[in-house]
Amino acid sequence: MLRKIRYILAAAVLAGVILVCGGAAEKLKHYLAEETAGHISAGKNKEVTVVIDAGHGGLDCGKIGVNGAEEKKINLEIAKLIKKFLEEDGVKVIMTRETDERLADHQVDDLEKRVEIMNKSGAALAVSIHQNSYTDASVSGAQVFYHSKSEQGERAAGAIQAGLNELNPQHSKKIKANDTYYILKNTEIPVVIVESGFLSNYEEAEKLMEAEYQEAVAAVVAEGIKEFVF
Repeated sequence: MLRKIRYILAAAVLAGVILVCGGAAEKLKHYLAEETAGHISAGKNKEVTVVIDAGHGGLDCGKIGVNGAEEKKINLEIAKLIKKFLEEDGVKVIMTRETDERLADHQVDDLEKRVEIMNKSGAALAVSIHQNSYTDASVSGAQVFYHSKSEQGERAAGAIQAGLNELNPQHSKKIKANDTYYILKNTEIPVVIVESGFLSNYEEAEKLMEAEYQEAVAAVVAEGIKEFVF
């Protein structure tokens, strides 16, 4: 009888330990979840500035597509949409232009002005939006360029390129280092150039003029930017 009572008491103590440990485990799990959410929220709520550069403008139309599309107009529409998506997540956006204008009378001066805006911004990243062209009309697909000596630029380019490849998997490309583009070699902050597609390819040129496709491109570029800055 005494042995039976001991067994019952031992079982009761063990059950109590299990209940206490279980409760502690649940509390710990809840605490860790709150801490993780807090860190994520803090990361997204910190003030981050990004420069979005719509290439060309005004008298400088940029490339003219096989369908007559003007690069400057497509660049601006995509840039404005990227701004919208970033601001929805609390990112401060500085635009080099928001209208159809050139920033200076001559191309070199225009590029210098864009670089000046980027360097004075204190931004975490600058993204310059452009459209591509090639002698072979069959070539298509978006591609992101970065300076070969910029590890942050390479990381940002990779994040943006991944989204662009998901958007157009049949014509996916790899990021490409470049040391000659004026903006890449003269900025003091991480910068990438996004060539959103080929205006020399008729099918892609037509897509790039569609508001729905411009929005899709802007959305994945914005997501890549947020992945980098947050």
